[in-house]
Amino acid sequence: MLSPVDRLACIDLDHALTDGELQLWARRIVDSLPPTYIEVSPSGTGLHIWGFGVVEQGRRIRRGQTSVEVYDRGRYITVTRKPFENAPSILADLSQVIADLL
Repeated sequence: MLSPVDRLACIDLDHALTDGELQLWARRIVDSLPPTYIEVSPSGTGLHIWGFGVVEQGRRIRRGQTSVEVYDRGRYITVTRKPFENAPSILADLSQVIADLL
């Protein structure tokens, strides 16, 4: 469960993968990230981006095909341990990415 104490945040990109290919809107987000751990979600069609940041209140953002959720507390997020592409095994500060998304 995410807790504000550890500052761990997750950016959840829903429906980011179609037949294993990353959608353009999701590619823009992934390409804007500092090196951080990214994994394929349990459905196989989404991505979980893990890192540090403060959200305070979870958000769901839908713009056209874009479907993004950002959380840092009060949510259970499944960890699949299925890295996306060549995701490093480190966690970055996602504060700027979170601010840009929100």
